Amino acid sequence: MLKQFLSFYRPHKRLLMLDFGCAAVSGMLELGFPMAVRAFIDHLLPQQDMQLILIGILALVTVYAANAALMAIVTYWGHVLGIAIETELRKRAFGHLMKLSFRFYDGQKTGHLVARVTKNLEDIGEVAHHGPEDLLIAILTFLGAFALMMVVSPPLALITAVIMPVMAWVVARYGARMTQNWQAQFGRVGAFNARIEEAVGGIRVVKAFANEAHERALFARDNARYRDTKLEAYRTMAVSQTLSYLGMRLVQVAVMLAGSVMIVRGSLSTGDFVAFLLLVGVFYRPLDKISSVIETYPRGIAGFRSFLDLMATEPDIQDRPGARAVANLRGEVRFEKVRFGYTRDRPILRALDLHIEAGRTVALVGPSGAGKTTICSLLPRFYEADSGRISIDGIDIRDMTLESLRHQIGIVQQDVFLFAGTMRENIAYGRLGASEADIREAARRARLDEVIASMPDGLDTVIGERGVKLSGGQKQRLAIARIFLKNPPILILDEATSALDTVTEGAIQQSLAELSEGRTTLVIAHRLATIRNADRILVVTEDGIVEQGSHRELIAAGGVYRGLHQAQFEGPGQGSQAS
Repeated sequence: MLKQFLSFYRPHKRLLMLDFGCAAVSGMLELGFPMAVRAFIDHLLPQQDMQLILIGILALVTVYAANAALMAIVTYWGHVLGIAIETELRKRAFGHLMKLSFRFYDGQKTGHLVARVTKNLEDIGEVAHHGPEDLLIAILTFLGAFALMMVVSPPLALITAVIMPVMAWVVARYGARMTQNWQAQFGRVGAFNARIEEAVGGIRVVKAFANEAHERALFARDNARYRDTKLEAYRTMAVSQTLSYLGMRLVQVAVMLAGSVMIVRGSLSTGDFVAFLLLVGVFYRPLDKISSVIETYPRGIAGFRSFLDLMATEPDIQDRPGARAVANLRGEVRFEKVRFGYTRDRPILRALDLHIEAGRTVALVGPSGAGKTTICSLLPRFYEADSGRISIDGIDIRDMTLESLRHQIGIVQQDVFLFAGTMRENIAYGRLGASEADIREAARRARLDEVIASMPDGLDTVIGERGVKLSGGQKQRLAIARIFLKNPPILILDEATSALDTVTEGAIQQSLAELSEGRTTLVIAHRLATIRNADRILVVTEDGIVEQGSHRELIAAGGVYRGLHQAQFEGPGQGSQAS
């Protein structure tokens, strides 16, 4: 872990050397003060020469001024170094999250992931700045102070050194406890972040069921667990700092007692005694400093471990070696003996064979859970097939780069996700960098013109989080405009109109029909009226594709499709969706 952490300093070698150099010189200058006091008491004061005394004081002031300048450099540029590393870690963590597949996100909570990129990395900058710097200063200070203590009084130096291992053990022991505690705290923060995200994101459901008290109780439970974990950290910190403080003061008392005896016997001068007491403070200052930041160090270390755990999660879907970028595909799709399951022991698809000619519209119908959405999710490689082959225009999709493959596919879903920006930004998401003319043309083709004209700021109207200020139909039109702008050769419509009323659905269907022209289109639908004009309809059940043909052919066949049709249009459930 240490080797990995130190690797982040490589791009900042000059800054690191500046920080280390100034910190080292500053540490050495600190050692000069006790010796200056010793000389002042034992040599300058007895001579009673005010001119020499003033020269000595001016020299000391000059040293202090130089040290203050060095400390200013260390404080500012050291933190610049720390923030640079923290920023890089956060950048890599977010970039890695963008690489991970749906299978990873299926087992995660949003609040936990947000915490791993934000809260968990907050103190990395402090550790990156103070960690190596404090270690260097500690080594130099320990060695320098002990050497000077040996020069001043070897017996007192040995008395001081006796308790040093005990103090180091206290710091190491309680520091390890704090690290473990902070790892637990990060888990607690992730838990109540997830709770907040769910409660706020689902506030309409919460209020609709009048379950505000229930949500408050759930949050109070997570909040109390976090409080208890944090109080445990402060108990550990209190014990550590108390023992460190007590140890240092006992050493000072022991030195004062032994030094007093030596002064009385005439084996130690007053200047040596005062200088030695000051050197004891310098000698233990690194431990005192580490003890005072014992909360920050373990928190930073725990955050870095969390970062490493995230980075160790390998994307299960990535570009093959030698994968090539594709463009301008025709859209001929083939599934050959494809097998897939979200878990290995429960396959959803078994040896699926499917051929879709370029430019054709194919509808998938059948009961929920049969694998319709799964088939469409395998095509853009949101999930990886367990076996078999999927190709577009004869090219295995695993031999295409993920980015170029997904540029060739447009998806419109029932649950439209819109970003909390403007209408313009959401349409432009279909093709970043698109011109104003292209954005407006996409909006026109999606029949958004009147909606935009009625908005107070037109395309620059802010639509709120997830498009909360828009109606269901307006959201779908915006999603369709995004696909018009993307202009892909393959289109997936996953129950794109099932949540809309009949009038709105009819208008959206016109836009979707125009969008589908000339494109290979896969349509998932429960309302059979919306797919009557499909070139081919596939009936998907747990046994795979059990029927296929046109609407008329399947009705005439009298099989599963005919049963679904009767349930919707001819039976007592007329007008309802098939389950």
